[in-house]
Amino acid sequence: MQSQESSNTPAGSLVVSDKILPDDPRYKYSSNKKFNLRFSGKPDYIRLVQSIDELMFALQEAVTENQRVVIRCGGHCLENFVDDIAVKVVIDISMMKGVRFDTEMGAFEIIAGTTVGEMYEKLYNEWGVVVPAGEHPAIGMGGHIAGGAFGFLCRQFGLAVDYLYAVEMLWVDDRRKVQKVIATRESEDLHRDLWWAHTGGGAGNFGVVTRYWFRSVGTFGDVSTPLLPLAPPVIETFEVEWKWEDFNEHHFTGLVRNFGNWCENNSGADDAGTGLFATLHLWRRQYGKLQIKGLITTGKEHDTLLDSFMQAISHGLDMPHQLVRTKMSWLDFALKPFPDIFTDGKAAFKVKDALMRKQFTDRQIKVIFNYLESTEYDVPGGFIGHATYGGTLNAITPEATASVHRDSIMTTACAVGWGDPKEEAKNLDWVRSCYKDLFAETGGVPVPNVATSGTLINHPDADLADPAFNTSGVPWYTMYYQSNYARLQQVKAKWDPCNIFHHLLSVQV
Repeated sequence: MQSQESSNTPAGSLVVSDKILPDDPRYKYSSNKKFNLRFSGKPDYIRLVQSIDELMFALQEAVTENQRVVIRCGGHCLENFVDDIAVKVVIDISMMKGVRFDTEMGAFEIIAGTTVGEMYEKLYNEWGVVVPAGEHPAIGMGGHIAGGAFGFLCRQFGLAVDYLYAVEMLWVDDRRKVQKVIATRESEDLHRDLWWAHTGGGAGNFGVVTRYWFRSVGTFGDVSTPLLPLAPPVIETFEVEWKWEDFNEHHFTGLVRNFGNWCENNSGADDAGTGLFATLHLWRRQYGKLQIKGLITTGKEHDTLLDSFMQAISHGLDMPHQLVRTKMSWLDFALKPFPDIFTDGKAAFKVKDALMRKQFTDRQIKVIFNYLESTEYDVPGGFIGHATYGGTLNAITPEATASVHRDSIMTTACAVGWGDPKEEAKNLDWVRSCYKDLFAETGGVPVPNVATSGTLINHPDADLADPAFNTSGVPWYTMYYQSNYARLQQVKAKWDPCNIFHHLLSVQV
């Protein structure tokens, strides 16, 4: 289908929501609609919009007034791209919701304000299908998809953007006029470059996404055709727990090494373990335990896959542990995954991510152990997580989508959270020092090389743009985009000529 483009200026009769000003009782509530309490902005006003036309009006008004404007959806950005003191206007699209089958597109349409959980629920209940998107059900689709979108099903089905058929976006032309465009993945589409940029180029770069359409590559038809992967009929979660007090450095090294071995041996698209996803939670010793949480999605293979995984993880270790297995429907899990991890609570936190092409070296494992063990730091909210990666998502070439990381075996994160603002400095020191030492051989960051593949733009880390923390000489954008960055710059220059949409880690021209 050919892309469409129009200005669609709202009619004069359009009813537009009021600006929420600082003296409005709703302002405090709207300002606090964020996941990371570390940041606090103070926009001149916030506007809640309920339709695309209303969004066009609000965006045009802010652009005409030359106000720094940002779009908020679910509020889950890890950095201050929205909650920045420089931002003067926040347009909240979280009330723009909807999931339907679009017969003209032959694809499933998702309005950008819809949450991941709302999408999962509608697709499952109405059609029994799934888009393999993120883990937290409260994440907004608008920003999430543009960054690539990986989650529990990525090893079996790939990334959400691997099913992206089309995107509708509001953009601002060189006359500072808001326009609307639809771009598809069709080879003859004149705006196919814009579709490509939204398969992992990151949010807040090119314009404002209003709608996405999804269907599998090579398919077309009606809802009777399997246009998306069928949701797993049943999934099984497994939770493994060890007591920290039973571990010394030798045991710890064995556990981390075993997890890395399994990831290396099961990262290919045709490997037997694609139906298993797991995370290794390495908490600070004061937390009292180490954990693995995972799920299996491939039907009758549950027992075989889990037995094989547990044998690999336990190799050479004679450690007492607790294993809990639970079967449930995909939807029950997707709407409330691992409640002790994916809570609705808010905190201040810092996350520093990395993608691994090989498992950690003995030196790196020792670094991890020391930072979890050390009594020098009093940071009970600190942990290092490893998650399985690869599988089906590694079957796609790096240039086919803007999501360039197509040969990694696992993703890792150094993370810390705290409640008291007075605790910020010591928590940041712990997580930054840990990350720096972990990647000390490459300037304190995961420079793309034989062992590491950079990091994901959906998990932005402003430190990568700071020479105090990135001493590698490799720019931040190489960590996120590698060889795809030059093409993203071309898209940026074409679709955002006035640089209306920008933040610390946005594509630059």
